[in-house]
Amino acid sequence: MANDNTVTLVGNVTRDPELRFTPSGAPVANFGLAVNRRWMNRQTNEWEEQVSFFDIVCWREMAENVADTLTKGSRTIVTGRLEQRSWETQDGDKRSKVEVVADEVGPSLRWARAEVTRNERNNAMGVGGQGSGRSVPNEPQPAAAPAPAGGGGQGGGSYGYDEEPF
Repeated sequence: MANDNTVTLVGNVTRDPELRFTPSGAPVANFGLAVNRRWMNRQTNEWEEQVSFFDIVCWREMAENVADTLTKGSRTIVTGRLEQRSWETQDGDKRSKVEVVADEVGPSLRWARAEVTRNERNNAMGVGGQGSGRSVPNEPQPAAAPAPAGGGGQGGGSYGYDEEPF
């Protein structure tokens, strides 16, 4: 059995997505997500609430779509994997954080409606000929190809330990 590191979160965007580009030109978007949990305290008979905050990272075409679509307050569904990254500050202090690297992001339609506008594809391999790492329903898909070297979600969205993603 393979280890599985998949999370699904539903919450509200806490800050507008910020779109940046790696030195190699790959788009990356970051935004915050607040996930609320409410329950009835049976001893006090009152509602209680806990809020958890998550940093979300999106790569490539999804990063651009997220930056163009989501705004602070949007109710959003995110599916992805937990990933820890570490770095050293200019003062030599070691830092690390756990982020959710998104595989899928979409609006929650529980209390809202959304209009979906499909992006045109530039070629069979996706934008830039590198493949988008996603499947589009109702479109013929090429035969499975070996995974790109370095792995990493959205068409090789991972970065080297010596390369900051921002």
